[in-house]
Amino acid sequence: QVQLVEVGGGLVQPGGSLRLSCVASGSIFSIYAMGWHRQAPGKQRELVARITNDGTTNYADSVKGRFTISRDNAKNTVYLQMNSLKPEDTAVYYCKGDYVAGSIPKQSWGQGTQVTVSS
Repeated sequence: QVQLVEVGGGLVQPGGSLRLSCVASGSIFSIYAMGWHRQAPGKQRELVARITNDGTTNYADSVKGRFTISRDNAKNTVYLQMNSLKPEDTAVYYCKGDYVAGSIPKQSWGQGTQVTVSS
């Protein structure tokens, strides 16, 4: 199994920046992709950004050019750098890991961290 713990989040003014971290533990060798999702009140959870083991990244259109996903394999950590934050970025942000267990693809989620963009 894979366990994920998010660090970061909080309250920031519009135009500000935040960095989220997600630390993976457990069967980390089985992870083939990690990503960040978010869920705003009354809305469905949506993909924000994802990075695969070969470094391929993809982003939601709404965050392209403002958010950057990266990873530090030595620290088993994935980051989400969020710049030029907007009130509509307010949501609970979740880290997600895609991994394989017994040839079966599985997913693991972190507990979520609140990001609030407000003046």
